Amino acid sequence: MTTLGTSPAASGPAVRAADTDPLAVDPAAARAAMVAELEARHGLRNGPVCDALLALPSEVLMPQAYVRRSAPGEDPPRWDLLGWSAPEDRPELLGLLYGGGSVLVQHHGEPLLGRARATRSGASITSMSTVMGLTASLLEELDLRPGQRVLDVGTGAGMTAAVACEICGDRGMVTLDRDRHLTDAAAIRLADLGFRPQIVCGSGEQGAPGLEFDRIFVSYAMQYVPTALADQLAPGGRLLVPITRASPSWPGLAVVERTADGRIAAELRAVEFAHRAGHGMKRIWLNEEFRRRISFEPGTWTQRSMLAPPADADQGLWLAAAHLLGGLVRDFGAEHLAIGAPDCGSWLRVEPVGHRRWNVTTRGPRDIWKVLQDLKARWQAAGSPSRYRLHIEPNGGQRAASACGRLTWPLPALRPINEGTARDLDLPR
Repeated sequence: MTTLGTSPAASGPAVRAADTDPLAVDPAAARAAMVAELEARHGLRNGPVCDALLALPSEVLMPQAYVRRSAPGEDPPRWDLLGWSAPEDRPELLGLLYGGGSVLVQHHGEPLLGRARATRSGASITSMSTVMGLTASLLEELDLRPGQRVLDVGTGAGMTAAVACEICGDRGMVTLDRDRHLTDAAAIRLADLGFRPQIVCGSGEQGAPGLEFDRIFVSYAMQYVPTALADQLAPGGRLLVPITRASPSWPGLAVVERTADGRIAAELRAVEFAHRAGHGMKRIWLNEEFRRRISFEPGTWTQRSMLAPPADADQGLWLAAAHLLGGLVRDFGAEHLAIGAPDCGSWLRVEPVGHRRWNVTTRGPRDIWKVLQDLKARWQAAGSPSRYRLHIEPNGGQRAASACGRLTWPLPALRPINEGTARDLDLPR
């Protein structure tokens, strides 16, 4: 239950067989192995998305990708840029492209075209193609069909745009990104696949003014649904927006639809994984030293409790916690429940010690155990929802609420759109 994009891709079976022989690389076999894995582990169904993934060569969209060479915690971190043009790189690169994990494509905001194979150190990865299991499930959720007009917000490496073009055609396809280096590369690489969608450098929150779309997909997490995107939905249209707060631990997915008579209906679903946060969104994390303290320090006090901690399966509760108990981050690498509040230094550790007994250890000014249990009681009284109605008001205000209305919270106030971004758009009217 965390945002994606930080774990390395694992090599698929067809790739491992080729690791020792650079001439034995078989992209078609690697694609087939990836799709078979998506079917077995992520429930990918036979249909348009499956067919598109089998047909699209990722090595054309991502002819270069980074692999991390530094150890966890090593400073500065180091990455090697692998290239399809180098035969010796192809087995490892194929493992990155079709292993199912995130594919790291940009370091420190660099141009993607004309890069030399080399080692980069310091700074950070600034663009990646998201874990394929998540991408495939969301593309299936979109229910893409031939002839639909599609807006892809967050071009990145162009994978989502390519799938949409393959299924719907490129005539009504618009993909946009704030990073011109990404859009420049996508224009060339999508054309290499035979696709020529409208490619725009501009604001994701603003979308494509003056146009309507049957499907809109945002490939990074926001704190709310941009009203401009909802306004650009055609009757019968659907918009998907990953929603998160400062903590990456408990994301949601906003599903917004415009009915045939023009009304907006929306819900916020608890999900296990989501895309990374968009540009400029504040993030809070547990650093290695804080994780160690939670795992090993004695804390201020320990109590024996008969109250069970919230279960991992209680995703609707954890989604509510992200919004109503802000500032908390979970350590999913810990053996048992471990949560910290980086801003104030408070933390919680819960360990089972027998049948229906738990040791609850806390430290710091914030009683995380109490607020969690109080919220759990409210969530259960509201019917233990995993989905919440999302009310989008004409003035832009947004509020999530359980069906009975007993558990509710506002989404953050909308930020004003930078008027200058409109001048970056080059769209037909």
